[in-house]
Amino acid sequence: MRSGTPAYRALSRLARLPRAQALAVAWSRLPNPRLTALGSGLLGVLAMLLVGGLDALLLDSAAAYGVCFLLVSAFCALWVRPADLIAAPVSAPLAFTAGLFFTSPGSDGFSGTLMGLVSGLSLQAGWVYAGTLLAGLIALVRRIAYVRRRRAERRAAVGGPVAGSPARHPRATARAAPAAPRSNPQV
Repeated sequence: MRSGTPAYRALSRLARLPRAQALAVAWSRLPNPRLTALGSGLLGVLAMLLVGGLDALLLDSAAAYGVCFLLVSAFCALWVRPADLIAAPVSAPLAFTAGLFFTSPGSDGFSGTLMGLVSGLSLQAGWVYAGTLLAGLIALVRRIAYVRRRRAERRAAVGGPVAGSPARHPRATARAAPAAPRSNPQV
């Protein structure tokens, strides 16, 4: 790398920063992927198919497969768009099942494979529940943060109350003030 290139200058600036600050700067430069519901499901299924194949070839360990499933379900829940957050806990068990085709103990034929898949799901139900719960909790926290951020943006755009001050809603002030007596012109 030549010393005058922009990449060289960026790397030399990162080298002079403390390690934690350099890591934060490098992390902030990573792309911010936002997957649709379909993209999140496909990412999870493909990742678990890869993990299941590697696990069947190299490790043959249910614990390694389960830990990888927790990581995949967390990443899918973190990378899905805010509008599609419900897809994260839905696609997690589907992804787990897809990877079980390689790791489940089944014999040849359709019925043997199906029985192996059902046995694998029943024996590793704890991992399925844990990954689904993790994806659901991440999606729930992200949704709450998203709703709060949207409310704050709307209040700031309208000039609404500042955080910590009482809400000033038109109906709230109308209820607090006594109603003026109405005159009935028909009487």
